[in-house]
Amino acid sequence: MKKQRVGFFQRFLNVVETAGNKLPHPVTLFAGLALLVIIVSGIVSHFGVSAEHPGKPGEIIEVKNLMSGEGIKYIFTQMTSNFVGFAPLGVVLVTMLGIGLAEGTGLISALLRGFVLSVPKRLITLGLVFAGVMSSVASDAGYVVLPPLGAVIFAAIGRHPLAGLAAAFAGVSGGFSANLFLSGTDALLGELTISAAAIIDPAYAEGMNIAMNYYFIAISVLVLTVVGAWVTEKIVEPRLGEYKGEFREKIEKLNGVEKKGLVWAGVSLAVTSVLVALLILPEWGPLRGDGDMPIIRSPFMSSLVPIIALLFFIPGLVYGRVTKEIRDDKDVAAMMSATMASMGMFIVLSFTAGQFVAFFSESNMGLIIGVYGAEFLQSINLTGIPLLILFILIAAFINLFIGSASAKWAMMAPVFVPIMMNLGYSPELTQMAYRVADSATNIISPLMTYFAIIIAFAQKYDRKMGIGTLVSVMFPYSMFFLVFWTITLVVWMLFGIDLGPGSGIYYTK
Repeated sequence: MKKQRVGFFQRFLNVVETAGNKLPHPVTLFAGLALLVIIVSGIVSHFGVSAEHPGKPGEIIEVKNLMSGEGIKYIFTQMTSNFVGFAPLGVVLVTMLGIGLAEGTGLISALLRGFVLSVPKRLITLGLVFAGVMSSVASDAGYVVLPPLGAVIFAAIGRHPLAGLAAAFAGVSGGFSANLFLSGTDALLGELTISAAAIIDPAYAEGMNIAMNYYFIAISVLVLTVVGAWVTEKIVEPRLGEYKGEFREKIEKLNGVEKKGLVWAGVSLAVTSVLVALLILPEWGPLRGDGDMPIIRSPFMSSLVPIIALLFFIPGLVYGRVTKEIRDDKDVAAMMSATMASMGMFIVLSFTAGQFVAFFSESNMGLIIGVYGAEFLQSINLTGIPLLILFILIAAFINLFIGSASAKWAMMAPVFVPIMMNLGYSPELTQMAYRVADSATNIISPLMTYFAIIIAFAQKYDRKMGIGTLVSVMFPYSMFFLVFWTITLVVWMLFGIDLGPGSGIYYTK
């Protein structure tokens, strides 16, 4: 029998997987990286490496030596705070309280079975990626909800669960800057861009709005959904092969009690949603914001995690009562406790990952790396499409070192927005190029704050899952998203189409 030839791309992914899996366990790796940051900060600070703060002219930033007396004091006094303050920790645990009850009562299983039985199988991949892309409207909650659901859906129809997890993760993380609605990301990045534009032209900045990228991000939903589904079915799933693990979902038709439970769960969800809306939409709503964007800039956007937990908890509780899965409060407490018990690995990962992220930020090394990258872009004196592409590549590279989109843009906007304006390109275009780069490489960056929990989810289906395997699975999504999204932006630029309301491609004084 003739041996099937393996293509170059598949061989490359195999190398990535093999090399990555030689790395230690993620818990050990993050602990080692934290120690490495301490050592490197001492070495680099000894040589006096520094840079001018891009947002504060005249202020010099230096690498902080974490091996010094003050550094050691910081390490020990802030260790608990670094753990508790690790961004995904609270989001994940609070959200999982609601999801855990819905899962324990069987509500999620019934919904998935109903979804699988009603949606044509050929559309499930598209639907999953689309849901992931759209989840950014709910901030970071999509990271917690959709990847495990994607795995279960794929397992239920006989496909590899890790392919479902990967498709959802690609949509959630890789498509974080695409949506049919405005989100908190638009408000946060937009304000930083407007402030940076004011450095060059305060009058121009006054006319800008946070919906400056809306037209482009809406079209991007379609682009990323199609590309993500294609990568899943043509590259990722064939490479994963047949799933031979022990976790499988058997699709059974819903019985009468389950259908009744779903109906009442739906009613409770509708009632809960109306009550939440009453807290937001009326002018007297306590979760409503002020100004011209009362929903985007509001306490509601800061309350999405508990609201989502509530929107799972109440229907789960109602479904459990109808189906007799919940008989008293002890059953509720037991289901929620079981969910928290299953999060043990993530909690341990959060401790070591939280130390590494905090140490890297405290050392200022990420900020200085970004400043030198910006200076390099300014020095080569490119214009037009080559400049745009190079900026995207540099921003994508910096994203591997600094996970937070807002932290990076707060650092980069005061440098790149004025540079691009001086070359005749609008702040709106610069922001959109940054968003393309930032989102596309999120899914292959171990520094991305939710990377650890995705590994924890994946290990349910493959106990040997490591950083290398996950990166090799997600790498095709990252590269295809980056290429096709960049091409879309270049075409948009060539046709001179506005990126959003009153937000053109070019800047003129």
